[in-house]
Amino acid sequence: MRLVLRLPCQDPAMNALLVPSSLTSGPREIVLKWLHARRFSSPSIELNTEKDVVRFRFDQETRKRVDQTKAKRVVKKFKMSKKAKLNELKFYRLKAKKKMRSPNPEVRIRYKHEKAKRKEAWLIEKLRNFEVPKDPDEPHDPEILTEEEKFYLKRTGEKKKKYVPVGRRGVFGGVVLNMHLHWKKHETVKVVCRPCKPGQIHEYTAELTRLSRGNVIDIKPDNTVIFYRGKNYVQPDVMSPPDTLSKDKALEKYRYE
Repeated sequence: MRLVLRLPCQDPAMNALLVPSSLTSGPREIVLKWLHARRFSSPSIELNTEKDVVRFRFDQETRKRVDQTKAKRVVKKFKMSKKAKLNELKFYRLKAKKKMRSPNPEVRIRYKHEKAKRKEAWLIEKLRNFEVPKDPDEPHDPEILTEEEKFYLKRTGEKKKKYVPVGRRGVFGGVVLNMHLHWKKHETVKVVCRPCKPGQIHEYTAELTRLSRGNVIDIKPDNTVIFYRGKNYVQPDVMSPPDTLSKDKALEKYRYE
């Protein structure tokens, strides 16, 4: 026997009287209790009592309503205590130690590989915070110098004892500021990069040329670059470009590189 009950949007316990009296007292009481517990607004229930077994089934509309109510429920985030956090950290450390001390070399290699990937992703995310949007490049026409002029400027630049250092912070606003301050009384400035990775001096040279608008005279093998300010040099109002990092930010970036 299969019955379909359509209950209006009232108390389900009152409408449960619509259940046919042909059912025995046992199944009828089960139906009444079940309808009283499930307080849906307008459920459509299919009652199946074949082989003396009572079975219920909801139609598609009721299932959608139940799914919507479940989706609306927001899981509350519970705050972990300090002791619970320490216990969780201890658990992960013990788990990592087991992998590191595993007799299987494949487990150890896989663990190191996963750890390196996690660290790489973390460093990339950190370095993104130090990216400065570059201003659109203004047209820069470098002066054409003869070989005699280049040789003279190179010799005068080499004789200078004072220089602008580029250290572990790399190129930041303070380096360009020092170049402009040196160009106030001198035609050339010597920039020394220490420490400097192989090939990094060319990156620094290109960046300093863009920021200072100077001319590169010579790049020496000891990571020294000589810049010429130009014949028509005028000291800018803002000597430290705005699209560069500060001294503290540059040092913080170096720690993540």
